[in-house]
Amino acid sequence: MPENLVVVHVHVHVKPEAVDAFRRATLANAEQSLLEPGVVRFDVIQDAEDPTRFVLVEVFRDTAAGLAHKEMPHYATWRDAVAGLMAEPRAAKKYISVFPDHAEW
Repeated sequence: MPENLVVVHVHVHVKPEAVDAFRRATLANAEQSLLEPGVVRFDVIQDAEDPTRFVLVEVFRDTAAGLAHKEMPHYATWRDAVAGLMAEPRAAKKYISVFPDHAEW
């Protein structure tokens, strides 16, 4: 495993009437993503005060694993399913892990 994992936070604002559909599609994608060898974590977090806002916390073993994730059929299914559900385009920010040590993930 590399010294630092790649952590991606994807911020999504969903249309109010689409929250349930977004959750279903996103949970299906998350479950399939966890089966990928390069995915360490795939968390789906919903804002407690504004249920139309989500953060996907994706942790990959390396950059190549993150790129491979976007080539998976389940990712394409999710991307297409949620495109019309979002109130605005999703935004992603990449980080590298600092703590805990990568062996503890």
